[in-house]
Amino acid sequence: MHRQDKMFTFLLICTLTSLLTLGHASLPLVINTWPFKNAAAAAWSALQSGGSVLDAVERGCARCEMEQCDGSVGYGGSPDESGETTLDALIMNGDTMEVGAVADLRRIKNAIGVARAVMEHTEHTLLVGESASVFAENMGFIAEDLTTNKSVNIFSEWLKGSCQPNYRKNVSPEPSKSCGPYRPKATWKQSKRARHANIHAHDTIGRFLPADTESAFLSRVGDSPIVGAGAYVDSLAGGAAATGDGDVMMRFLPSYLAVELMRAGVDPSAACKSAISRIKRHYSEFFGAIICANTTGHYGAACNKVPGLDKFHFMVANSETNTPVLKSVDCF
Repeated sequence: MHRQDKMFTFLLICTLTSLLTLGHASLPLVINTWPFKNAAAAAWSALQSGGSVLDAVERGCARCEMEQCDGSVGYGGSPDESGETTLDALIMNGDTMEVGAVADLRRIKNAIGVARAVMEHTEHTLLVGESASVFAENMGFIAEDLTTNKSVNIFSEWLKGSCQPNYRKNVSPEPSKSCGPYRPKATWKQSKRARHANIHAHDTIGRFLPADTESAFLSRVGDSPIVGAGAYVDSLAGGAAATGDGDVMMRFLPSYLAVELMRAGVDPSAACKSAISRIKRHYSEFFGAIICANTTGHYGAACNKVPGLDKFHFMVANSETNTPVLKSVDCF
């Protein structure tokens, strides 16, 4: 099974607040990770029809959830070790700094909608697991099966393949050959093992919202619903959203770092590159990318160059293009 980490990462920065509608010739701005054109178009259309930034972010993320963008976003995504698909999502308001997020959400397709409900109808920031699902049902969201024939097949093949990958280490029986159950080894020596890039490990944030499916461990949570990791926005500085190996990337809060760099005057492209470089110093082979936008409507992106990822594609829509345009950046 693949580990998926809001953003899709599809982030609308728009996801910046997740749409960054900040005010300048090239604003408002919608930017999302990966070539998810329909998601960007839905967000841009919402803005042009008079919707709020939050409406646009939610609309864009919801479109990707329903279309199961590239097969990794939304219902039917990679299942966990029990065969169940769960969803993560985050939405953030850059004016008020309010955040709503859900993780390990079960039975509810509209994860980004639930994240917004958390922000608007509770004093909390993040709800997880069964409690998040019960909250969603109480808010009127429909409970339904998130499983599809594809996710069932993925799970079946994973079991047949001795549960590979399972992301366990320092346990017995040998995790590379067994499905467990696993127990800690009596003694073990810590070692640094290279992490292999998974080009399908997208993280979303509604990410600014986004919704993202995660897999592998039961109740494992990626970076998508973690503020500052999957996404971060401050209307006085800008916004950023990350995608890739969430387990690694969340340790460095790349989205928060990029926004703080832009606050200090660093241009978006350089801010994105600095955030990626900090992770590379410790995990040179990690799979990941980040998009950034500042308050003047300038934007940029950066990605770590690994086999299978030498160029990163993302979508941009603003008052100059008036329609989503595919952009790309060379990885380094």
